[in-house]
Amino acid sequence: MELSGDRLRGCLRIAFGSAAGMLVAKVMGWNFGVFFTVYPMLLLGMVPVLNRFVVLQFVGSALLSSLEIMLLPGLLGHWPPAYTAVVFCLFLGRFLLMARGPLMLFGASGCVSLSIMLHFASYRQFDLADMAASNIVAALLSVALAYVAYALLPNRAPPQPRALPAKSDNVIRHQALLGATVATLSFVVFQSLDLVDSLSAQVATVLILFPMSFAGAVQSGRQRCVGTLLGCALGMLFQLLLYDHYHNLLLLGLAFWICAMLFARLHAREPMPGVGFAGLTTIGILFGQYVTPEHDLMFSALYRFTSMTVAILLTLCCIYLVHKLLNLFPSTRHEILG
Repeated sequence: MELSGDRLRGCLRIAFGSAAGMLVAKVMGWNFGVFFTVYPMLLLGMVPVLNRFVVLQFVGSALLSSLEIMLLPGLLGHWPPAYTAVVFCLFLGRFLLMARGPLMLFGASGCVSLSIMLHFASYRQFDLADMAASNIVAALLSVALAYVAYALLPNRAPPQPRALPAKSDNVIRHQALLGATVATLSFVVFQSLDLVDSLSAQVATVLILFPMSFAGAVQSGRQRCVGTLLGCALGMLFQLLLYDHYHNLLLLGLAFWICAMLFARLHAREPMPGVGFAGLTTIGILFGQYVTPEHDLMFSALYRFTSMTVAILLTLCCIYLVHKLLNLFPSTRHEILG
């Protein structure tokens, strides 16, 4: 299928924003490069427009997540049951916003950023203040790059808004509780096990929850596995092509832009985020977090795919069990209005 002019401009915006974010983080020597590559993908790839309401959601979500990660480990880190209960409430609030619809970007970006920072906060070698500051700076930089991308590559036709499906209250409760419960179980597992290099698996367990149903999660999990496999393969191919020149930022930036453009084009051809968006986030994490002069992405790519596949399979089992449990009660039964 050929892409229209506006869809092609959307692909170019995603590739420009994420590549520019990566290069800025590398040049400045900032930590947590994954924020600077993935956040532009979320902002430019998940919403069809950029306006004040979208920007306020995105920046507000980053500010709230940074505040939470600065307070929670110090206040409740020594008391795991209370810590877990608060994390459940935080996820519940975000999934509730996603289930209702208008503030979906606030909830989705908050789930991603909170899950990433909770993963890093499990290990003492990561500075919480530096992580919170990087999160905020990455969000502000992503907004600035998005405005530049829209100024250089504006849409010719007004985007068509998507109609939100009608939902009953019990469906909203089902979706919010399903997402919050499974995301909290993921948090507990990654807190309990020494999986410092499993950021991709941690994020995958949250991203497949975004359809907020078992059937949607199965499809999302399948697409994420395929997208991750393609992203890892493409990342390793460019690693081989660059060989020992991957410390050259110009070549690295060009390689990342080509990868992002290929997956952005695939993402633009899909009606909903699927294989293309999974590939985008894969290369965002690989290039943002793992490509350094001391650490290439060969082993990271292979480990990422295997750990992510296992994490998705286990998460789908949890989603199925929680879905069945919630359907036992009329107040949380999944019944979509006609």
